[in-house]
Amino acid sequence: MDRRQIIRALGAAGAGTVFAQTVRAQTEPPFKLPPLGYAYEALEPHIDTATMRIHHTNHHAAYVANLNNIAGQLGDVAKAPMEQTLANLSSVPEAIRGVVRNNLGGHWNHTYFWELMTPGGPKEPTGDLEAAIDGAFGDLAKFQERLAAAALGRFGSGWAWLAVDKDKKLAVFNTPYQDTPHMEMQAKGAVIGIDVWEHAYYLKHQSRRADYVKAWWNVVNWDKASANFKKATA
Repeated sequence: MDRRQIIRALGAAGAGTVFAQTVRAQTEPPFKLPPLGYAYEALEPHIDTATMRIHHTNHHAAYVANLNNIAGQLGDVAKAPMEQTLANLSSVPEAIRGVVRNNLGGHWNHTYFWELMTPGGPKEPTGDLEAAIDGAFGDLAKFQERLAAAALGRFGSGWAWLAVDKDKKLAVFNTPYQDTPHMEMQAKGAVIGIDVWEHAYYLKHQSRRADYVKAWWNVVNWDKASANFKKATA
């Protein structure tokens, strides 16, 4: 092969690579299931392996698949930060607004939830978050009682939250279904959130939601919660 043939061959190969990358970019779905960051069994005995696997690969994956199924109707919404869309659902076409609310809410909530849990992390908050919790609720135990009450008080499926509200104060509340703090109270940011849908605990605790909430405190990622608090109050 002479020099001219080699150049032509390299050019063709380069064009093929660019074409393949373009096709991949066009066919790759805009929404992706994030990894947990730890093994399904890592939160044992507090959160069981089967629940974590099903919760991640079935429930969360379904929200992602549902979003990708309507990605063609979303336009720029598919590229926008999730928090921005959830705080302004009126920007979503009315015909698919309910689907986006449920599935983008579920996608955001669960992505947040996986990061908020960790094996072997610190057992209580420190620094600014600790001071803020003490100032707002009295101490950690009183705050845990408040969040547990919100979790147990949510009739049916939903979430319980500690968030920084629009006045930059800590607030405890719950939301139905896959609604997020961005929808509920235009929160500056969530600090802690616990999933109280039955699929989050039924295999291990059956109908005993209180037992699940009590066990869940053993896996809270307080370092992540502190980072959430810092971001929300910046």
